[in-house]
Formats: sequence, C-alpha cells, structure tokens
Amino acid sequence: MKGIIAGQTPTVNDTCTDCGSFVDIGAVIDEQDTALEMQFTGAEAKNEAAKMVERAQTRFRHTQASVAPGETGVTLKLVFDVSVEKMIFQLENGL
Repeated sequence: MKGIIAGQTPTVNDTCTDCGSFVDIGAVIDEQDTALEMQFTGAEAKNEAAKMVERAQTRFRHTQASVAPGETGVTLKLVFDVSVEKMIFQLENGL
C-alpha cells in the first residue's frame, strides 16, 4: 500500500479528511466482477425474473441475461459490461 501511495501524483487525494484513512479503489472494486446471480422462488418466480431482466436491459442495454429453472424456482444470471454497471444496478434496485 505504501508503494501505491508513493507512486501517486501529487494531485491525487484519496484521504478521508473526516477519519484520516485512505482507500485504494482497485481494492474495493474488482473490474472483473460483472456477474450478478439472483434466486426467485414461488409461483411468480419466472415473471419476477423476467421483470428484473427487463429492468437491467433497459438501464444497461448490453446486459446479458440467462434464466435457469431450479427445484423451487429460477436462478437469474445477469452479466453487465463493466463492474460499475452492476454496482449501480444493485444500488438502484436495493439488491
């Protein structure tokens, strides 16, 4: 971590002035973390999954979706182009 801090340009300020700590965003956000899996159960599982697919693809049009049936419902897998799209989608939908 010291090497990262030393290698930063003088204009970079990633220090929290309130708590005195810093964070390396690359340590928090993994750029390969683009897949989101959700389980839906009950009689409306397929419909709920379809609504979530529609929401995701409306918000981020390149999102890929697959729905797999299970014993008690369905598993929805959404794959976003970039990890920030996944994060935004999760925040917007309370996931």
